[in-house]
Amino acid sequence: MRLPEEYKCKMMNLLGSEYDAYEASLSEPLNHCLRVNTLKISVEDFLEISPFELEQVPWCDNAFYYDAEKFSPSKHPYYYAGLYYLQEASATLPAATLPVEEGDIILDMCAAPGGKTTELAARLKGTGLIVSNDVSASRLKALQKNVEAFGIENAVITCETPDRLAEHFGGYFDKILIDAPCSGEGMFRKSTSMVTAWEQNGNEKFAAIQRSIIKEAVKLLRPGGMLLYSTCTFDLREDEEQVQYILSLNDNLELKPIKMHEGFVPGYNGMERSVHLFPHKVHGEGHYVALLGNKADTDISEDTHNTSPNSSAAGKAYNKSLAFPDSINEFMKFVNWDTDRINRITLNNNKLFLMPEFIPDTKGLRTMRTGVYLGEVKKNRFEPSQSFAMILNDKTYLNCLNLSPEGSAVFRYLRGETLDLDYISSDEILSFNGTSDSSELKDGLVLIMVSGFPLGFAKNRNGQLKNKYLPGWRMMS
Repeated sequence: MRLPEEYKCKMMNLLGSEYDAYEASLSEPLNHCLRVNTLKISVEDFLEISPFELEQVPWCDNAFYYDAEKFSPSKHPYYYAGLYYLQEASATLPAATLPVEEGDIILDMCAAPGGKTTELAARLKGTGLIVSNDVSASRLKALQKNVEAFGIENAVITCETPDRLAEHFGGYFDKILIDAPCSGEGMFRKSTSMVTAWEQNGNEKFAAIQRSIIKEAVKLLRPGGMLLYSTCTFDLREDEEQVQYILSLNDNLELKPIKMHEGFVPGYNGMERSVHLFPHKVHGEGHYVALLGNKADTDISEDTHNTSPNSSAAGKAYNKSLAFPDSINEFMKFVNWDTDRINRITLNNNKLFLMPEFIPDTKGLRTMRTGVYLGEVKKNRFEPSQSFAMILNDKTYLNCLNLSPEGSAVFRYLRGETLDLDYISSDEILSFNGTSDSSELKDGLVLIMVSGFPLGFAKNRNGQLKNKYLPGWRMMS
């Protein structure tokens, strides 16, 4: 691989006698990794049904290497069911390192395309709240899709600058993750275009961007909270020097130790508690991670979380018999949810939402998503959303067709085709509403599943299943 001379000199000074091994590693094949969505399935259960040969990533309990020459996880129905996320192995380290506890209020400050948010939300196990922010509206499309595919209910997605977040939220968050924009030196092997970008932009441009994010992020952290800073670059100006800058902003912040694994390299210049990952030392690309804790008094009133619904967010509360149009009430007869969930359903301008348990006041912020968009009433007809389908299963929705991942029917569904029950072989159908009796499948909207996990809706009429799978999510080949 061609490397700029300036970059080579810098890395020689940093790595010393290991530089040759580093440069040689850039010509080696990429490592490929998937991360199991533990919000939907345990690691143990996934390994039982996985069609792939997998090898554990040492620093992330639910991440696994696979051989991309033998397997294509992005083309398997389980990918469309949101059972895993395809992510470079080193990139799993930040979210795996931040110590998430159930009930935490978390900010993923530079969240797109969603690898970190989906893991943090899975570790929350449906509790607390995650605010996923990115300043780029175009990048938020991928983030929103990943949040929906993973079945995440307790997320708020915003598109704001760090200073606007700090002004609005103050010291609101228990945990903050900043996977900062950077020069991307750790991605050189993955994409040679990153080398060209490095030559054009250098390191100082990104160091300035990082400082502008950091100075606002520190204001957002609660006393007793924890902040994780990471990049996919090796430059000390973007890594260790930024951690020193964080520490200079608040005397109550301190660098916390990170669990070391084989190949991890301690940070430089007094930042030994932080960690570098180099491609010649681990099976992955480049990354840098530092964990900081706020050691200030944690005896803070819970009111500072400000999690009460405000009128603009909460809208009109759901009432099974009275509050909503008949089309919604008719559909909800198939939905078997507990009272807590039912009470968090709201209707605004004919659009139905499931709100998180904790709803921050986001008035005045550019908010792209709060909770789950469930669907919309159109011409006296309720059209449930793709995101609604992804939070259901055969226990919470009473009209389901469960397909085998090996048969052709599930692939035809994912490509947007109409299915005919008479032409689906019996070995492709795992169950109808938990039984083997096709008469159990009712007319109307059917939840199509694979191995018990939701994919989307189809409309059944006498065994003809009109496809309702979201066009933008469909399998292309």
